[in-house]
Amino acid sequence: MAFDRPLTFVVLISAAILDFAMGDPWGCPHPVQLMGWVIQRYTKGALRWWNEPWQLRLAGIHLAIALVCSVSLGSWLLFYGLDQRAWPVSLCLEVVLLASCFAGRSLHDATVDVLKPLAVGDVTVARSRLRRYVGRDTDTLAEQDILRALLETVAENTTDGVMAPLFYALVGIAIPVVGPVPLALAYKAVSTLDSMIGYREEPYQHLGWFSARLDDVLTWLPCRLMVLTVGLLSGKLKSVWVIGWRDARKDPSPNSGWSECAYAAILGVQLGGQNWYRGMAKFKPLLGNPRQRITTQHIELATRLTRNCFLLWLGLASLGVGLVSP
Repeated sequence: MAFDRPLTFVVLISAAILDFAMGDPWGCPHPVQLMGWVIQRYTKGALRWWNEPWQLRLAGIHLAIALVCSVSLGSWLLFYGLDQRAWPVSLCLEVVLLASCFAGRSLHDATVDVLKPLAVGDVTVARSRLRRYVGRDTDTLAEQDILRALLETVAENTTDGVMAPLFYALVGIAIPVVGPVPLALAYKAVSTLDSMIGYREEPYQHLGWFSARLDDVLTWLPCRLMVLTVGLLSGKLKSVWVIGWRDARKDPSPNSGWSECAYAAILGVQLGGQNWYRGMAKFKPLLGNPRQRITTQHIELATRLTRNCFLLWLGLASLGVGLVSP
């Protein structure tokens, strides 16, 4: 592993460029796929072997700790070994794996994928494409509900898929013996656990309890930094603070409520409302003020804001590395 801080920062910049250029090409192997396979297999066995809540909670704790340690320590040992024999290979692999932790290009492509059919009035195709990116039922969504789902996805994934992995990559750079990839992969593992089993409903209520809480804790600071940054970039920090303080606590998540409130405040729209999951209605708290109906332009502005937030933090990190480097 490259323990030189400027060199590890080159890895970060290269990974950001790779993500911007390619994103996550369909059909290519991805670390999250392997994590998902492990989680699925473990979960299937745990639910078959254990029934008591305390047993499932212990199993969930074991799964989370084992997966996070495996991807972080395993990647560290891999790069350490490669550095001794083939450091160019190590650097290239670091760039690829770190790029896989960022979801900036994928988030942009997902919004374009859904907005294209909406632009020609094909709501049916838009519903079908939206199903790839959200967990809610999409078969009967009206155009305004599709746009709301997209904007909520952008708001949540700006934290989970863009800024939090960048935050932990920067923490890894600040600790030269660690490097950016192991911590970014560790966060990605926690985020994947939360997305797959971090539910309050059965059968994951107890098995995913620890993963959900761990994700809340690890995302807390990156989320607040993201909210502060987009508030400053938009020039609407006061509005973001007022609406966030008023509405964010209504959301059961300590982080997604703030993320969605920030974008709702900046764009002057309202998020939340009734969603359907596997045929069951679930009402999400209303966040923001409905000054405007959500439009395609709001989605495009939100994705640009996400990109600018990411670039600003890259720029600040670059300045910091330049100041501390000999």
